[in-house]
Amino acid sequence: MSNELRLSSEKRLRIFTGRGYPELAEEVAAELGVPITPTSAYDFANGEIFIRFEESVRGCDAFVIQSHTAPVNKQIMEQLIMVDALKRASAKRITVIAPFYGYARQDKKHRGREPISARLMADLFKTAGADRLMTVDLHTSQIQGFFDGPVDHLFALPLLANYVGSKVDRSRLTIVSPDSGRVRVAERWSDLLVAHRLHSFIRLAIHESRMKLSQVAS
Repeated sequence: MSNELRLSSEKRLRIFTGRGYPELAEEVAAELGVPITPTSAYDFANGEIFIRFEESVRGCDAFVIQSHTAPVNKQIMEQLIMVDALKRASAKRITVIAPFYGYARQDKKHRGREPISARLMADLFKTAGADRLMTVDLHTSQIQGFFDGPVDHLFALPLLANYVGSKVDRSRLTIVSPDSGRVRVAERWSDLLVAHRLHSFIRLAIHESRMKLSQVAS
């Protein structure tokens, strides 16, 4: 008879989703063949968020998926609470997946007495207990350095460029950069859309205008 004690806390992959866009997490789970961990999530009458996982997460490799869509502050806070709950429930490793990283455009100070909110976001997730951050198409690559840990910065550009290239007449295409900070991204669009096409040329333009703060979201 073996006296070996087998623990039920062996590391395993678990997927968790907030209420921001659960359909995305369901598609990811279907691709991986891993069910989404059941979670109780609701708002109290005063607007506070409650989270509780319905299964043990001890020793698991947790991936917390939440899109920071409107209302952005609520989605961020919900994901932070989920990360904190996982840490306190002894998850072995916690990866935050934020396809859209909230406050990414506030990555530097333009004038005095302004915050660097993108850095604050990274600090909040680290303090909550995140070990790793995964996101798509950050506003600027420097945001990766704000998080004190590994960052997986994924790019949707190859997929988007391939789709756009199949739908338009490339000889009549003009790539427009919204400001000087996105010129490099516009150049990458141009490079991908003319790839493998000799003697091709795509116009590159820059349009920059200062909007009021209330117009930034639109």
